[in-house]
Amino acid sequence: MSEKPNDDRSAEDDASRARAERARLARIFGEVLPETTGDERSDGAGAESGGPSSDEWLKQQRPPHYF
Repeated sequence: MSEKPNDDRSAEDDASRARAERARLARIFGEVLPETTGDERSDGAGAESGGPSSDEWLKQQRPPHYF
């Protein structure tokens, strides 16, 4: 008589293996994608330091007939 595998246990094992694999990849390669994008950060990490903001740059690039 063969025993049927416990579906709950195999799902937990799969989730545990997936977490371990993500942690291993993070240790090897580091964080691939940041948690926030540059425009969400207040420190200006996404924009050039000392340069105009993206809105100002867009206004400067607007053609004269666009007013």
